[in-house]
Amino acid sequence: MTITISQQTYDELWKEIRTNENSHHPDPNDKFDVMYKFPQPLGRGYWREIQLREGFNLTIADYRIRDRLMIEFLDLDTPGIEYHFHLSGETQSRQTLLEGGRYGVYGRGIEIESRGDISARQPFLEVIIEMLPETLYSLAGNPDGEIPTELQHLVRSSPQECYCRDGIATPAMQTVAKQIIQCPYRGIAKRVYLEGKALELMGMLLAVETEIQDGNTNPHPLTGDLIDRIYYARDILQQKLDNPPSLRELARLVGLNEYTLKQGFRQVFGTTVFGYLHGYCMEQAWQMLQTGTWKVKEVANMVGYNDLTAFGRAFRKKFGIRPRDCVKKFSV
Repeated sequence: MTITISQQTYDELWKEIRTNENSHHPDPNDKFDVMYKFPQPLGRGYWREIQLREGFNLTIADYRIRDRLMIEFLDLDTPGIEYHFHLSGETQSRQTLLEGGRYGVYGRGIEIESRGDISARQPFLEVIIEMLPETLYSLAGNPDGEIPTELQHLVRSSPQECYCRDGIATPAMQTVAKQIIQCPYRGIAKRVYLEGKALELMGMLLAVETEIQDGNTNPHPLTGDLIDRIYYARDILQQKLDNPPSLRELARLVGLNEYTLKQGFRQVFGTTVFGYLHGYCMEQAWQMLQTGTWKVKEVANMVGYNDLTAFGRAFRKKFGIRPRDCVKKFSV
């Protein structure tokens, strides 16, 4: 079944839930952190909005719709830069297709006569970052607040159609998005942590945008066969965490030379082979420690670390807490 509603109806539903009866503060020490119930006629879940500072907002959306939803938008105004990161769920518009592991970026301007097609097949988990142009100018690093030419398409001043693009999230982007959702702090510590992570995500996005505008992204298009071999290399790394192959051995296993493997891996996953392996090891370690099933030393060995000190140092650098603190946090 498909439900089709107008932009006006959709806006009215959200206006109704933005009342005291449908909202609360998940962090009592933060009045700028508000959680709203998702409109019940459409589904169930929540929409959590955190104003990090003036002109810089973070939203975490976790919901599931009852039926496929089509929203008919007219001229939708985007006042600043919006970065939508999907961990799960699928939605499609005239300009973008977003699903788990993909992101969409929207610049200031007007999205003309768009239709949002939201699938009911999967639950939605999404991180949204909104930044007004004035906030970006304040980060420019010069007295005049001038930003590079490569980024000016994101902050157009005249009322024209906004810039829209979707892309595949890098493992680093996925890690930071998960850290935002799993933030372990409250109060001012939470706000500092989340602002730092939101800026980190925005920094990654702006770096990609700069490369695209410079024409430096994916200079050598990958063939289908090469992409399959790169993913096969990734699968081998995931299966052999405790004893990963060398770069030379990995290239031999997937039938590529080392240079092609390195270049292709960076194009597909946005990082080096070692960088991907390290990030994946840390993610697996985090998930295993959350369960409370294994001791820290056992987890370290399972992800390829014989030196417990080295594992603890790498884990803390990645997540900001010690492995044993991760165990305590999720065992409470």
